[in-house]
Amino acid sequence: MTDTTPNPTPSATIVAPRTRIAFGLAQLGMAVIGGIYSAMLTKFYQDNLGLGHQLIGIAMLIYAIWNALNDPIFGEITDRTKSKLGRRIPYLRYTAPFYAATFIAIWLCPEKISEIGKFSWMLITMLLYDTCFTILGLVHGTLMPELSESDKERAKLSMVAAIFGLLGTLIGFVIPDLVRPSATSQDVSLTPLRLAMVAVGVIFSGLIFYSSYQIKEHREFSVVDEPLHWWKAIKSTLTNKGFIVYVITSFMATFMFSIAMGAIFYVSDYLTQSSVLPLLAAMFIPMALAVPLVSIVLKYLTASITWQIYLTISGLGFIMLYFLPVNLLWVGLAIAGFGYSGVQVVNYIVLGQVIDQDEIDTGVRREGSFLGANALITKPAQSLAVYLTAFILATTAFVSMEANDGRIFLDQPASALMGIRALVGLIPGLALVAGAVALFWFPYKSQKVAEIKATILRMHAEKRERLRELEQRKQAEDQIGFES
Repeated sequence: MTDTTPNPTPSATIVAPRTRIAFGLAQLGMAVIGGIYSAMLTKFYQDNLGLGHQLIGIAMLIYAIWNALNDPIFGEITDRTKSKLGRRIPYLRYTAPFYAATFIAIWLCPEKISEIGKFSWMLITMLLYDTCFTILGLVHGTLMPELSESDKERAKLSMVAAIFGLLGTLIGFVIPDLVRPSATSQDVSLTPLRLAMVAVGVIFSGLIFYSSYQIKEHREFSVVDEPLHWWKAIKSTLTNKGFIVYVITSFMATFMFSIAMGAIFYVSDYLTQSSVLPLLAAMFIPMALAVPLVSIVLKYLTASITWQIYLTISGLGFIMLYFLPVNLLWVGLAIAGFGYSGVQVVNYIVLGQVIDQDEIDTGVRREGSFLGANALITKPAQSLAVYLTAFILATTAFVSMEANDGRIFLDQPASALMGIRALVGLIPGLALVAGAVALFWFPYKSQKVAEIKATILRMHAEKRERLRELEQRKQAEDQIGFES
């Protein structure tokens, strides 16, 4: 008799709350360390140590080249890893201690060595730090679209990561603000800052290490999938239309965050001449409060349109910072923060749709390839932001602390103050608006997204069944070997 019972519709994986928290804790660890790195690197080496912007530019160029090489390489390596722990978890776990060590080393550059010595120290420690950051950022980013096929579940993961990431970024600004030399401090020693960086490296890389024991991967992707040939994998990634549009917007968002957050201490020191905390509160409180609202917008709009709207709102808020009087800067920051909440949450949901379509096209789950290629394009945005900050300040007659006997020079020329406004507001704002415009060409609209999800659910159900068959066969072979 023929079985006419229809096959049940495959359902998306539900991510356990404990997994979401662990995913968020890893984001917290990287956000604190990465936030301090982005915000303080230029200020530490140019303002505190007096390294010239030309040498900083050379360091950033070499740094960008290394980024261009290591991200796609590590992305492909993780996709091809076959381990009992999975494709991602071993890298998350065993890179964390080196991440701490390389981060700490950045801030231990001696003050009395030559400018070439400072340049060399900056360059070497940056390259080592970024190698660790590349590995951790890649494997953490790959986990979000891999852990569930559902955009709803991915949104939950993304919101947890966004909240923890915002908290981490805020902590990353508060800690150096408490320990760095300030305009009112009589002590210009860098020792408190350096001791704080040691504590930050150990504690927050520890959170990443802990999370690796709480997140479990889907084994079918490492066991059943056969990796594509290297050249075919690279070609399939770089010719994907959805990915090309995505990466343009991602570049703009990365550039915006790097340059705006790198300039925030200059705003507090030279524009408001006060603590950085009110500025951070003006931006991060609306950002944190608005994160849960993103899920409501996603119920009615596709991820790409939602991303586009929030990019525009945030961009307009930043542009306002160039024109607002000092006592109203908080208004622009609040609008920018509200908009950036959606930018953070929706980013990887859009990328997840790109990766889903690629799996349909190639038959292989390849998050690492796409995260690596994305970083290949967006990491130079960080280098560009660091150099552009140093260049604009140098060309607008900014007077550094090092040039003023280690103390903040408050009576900056008007040109330098407008340069700071451009760095924190106009330039990042225009970048975000440009990213929003690029999304008009994103190919996956609502009907196409639904088709992608249905196909992916069927493919993953088939892969899980194939994994079960392989495990049963392995058990049978082991049993035969034991009996013989």
